[in-house]
Amino acid sequence: MNKTERQLAITLELQRNKTIRAEDLSALFETSVRTIYRDIQALSEAGVPIVGAPGQGYSLMEGYFLPPIGFSSEEAVALLMGTDFIEQRLDNHYSVVAKAARRKIEVVLPEKVRSEAARVRETMRLLHAGEPATGQKVKEYLAFVRRAIMDRRKLCITYLKKIAESDGNRKNKRVIAPYGLVLVQGNWTLIARCDLREDIRHFRLSRMTELEVLEASFRMPHDFNLNHYRPADVRKEWVRIRVNPHIADKITEVSQYYLEETEERTDGLVAHFRVRQPEELLPYILGWGGDVEVLEPESLRLRIREEAEKMLKRY
Repeated sequence: MNKTERQLAITLELQRNKTIRAEDLSALFETSVRTIYRDIQALSEAGVPIVGAPGQGYSLMEGYFLPPIGFSSEEAVALLMGTDFIEQRLDNHYSVVAKAARRKIEVVLPEKVRSEAARVRETMRLLHAGEPATGQKVKEYLAFVRRAIMDRRKLCITYLKKIAESDGNRKNKRVIAPYGLVLVQGNWTLIARCDLREDIRHFRLSRMTELEVLEASFRMPHDFNLNHYRPADVRKEWVRIRVNPHIADKITEVSQYYLEETEERTDGLVAHFRVRQPEELLPYILGWGGDVEVLEPESLRLRIREEAEKMLKRY
């Protein structure tokens, strides 16, 4: 970034923030504080009304705005593909908003930039490989959940647990305080505090069968920040599987979250997985069929045998 580009970027940051310190600008643009001081002075001499407050930082005089900023073709592509993503992945309200935003962006682009952006977009595609059966329901729930987060309202949900209870029941009713939404591998996951567990839990929207926004409100913890939130690693159980080497690539593609390491042995490739419960790997192992063998734990070997016997009876 040259001096002119940096000074324009500094002006944009001042316009975006009420007050910002020279040290913060220095870190943002990876330059020295002294250079930031010189840039601020140059901008002031050029007529940009910058106000400095000792110990607080710099700000723009109220009422000052930059004229509309032009976009490069690459920036236009980023914005337009962003609207494509929002249209596909968010609820119907934002789908309409995304279409309107795309039209406005395309209208204000100069012809040369618009043509170049269109040419670049033709070389890339956001592939939305169809929706699951619950696709529309997820979008509907997404709208309710998003609104509940903004209004600080609790939710009552009926949730399908990944692993059934001993009686085969997977349904579970919970009252939760929704903190934020995260898109993980194409699935919307709600980060929420569960009243029953009295702790933060994760709930996939695709596993919700009922959802109700309650009148009860909640207060967001002052120390919770979705961008900084990292869930605790609760994968304490180990599973070892002997694998036919010719399907090793399939295993690493499907189960990267669980797979810890693989090792070559004389009797084949052995994969080590770390999971919350061994049954989490059950659908993967059944899908790999006779190309894998569970070595441990013994409980999972027995479960695989039970499932194989059930399948044999059906065929």
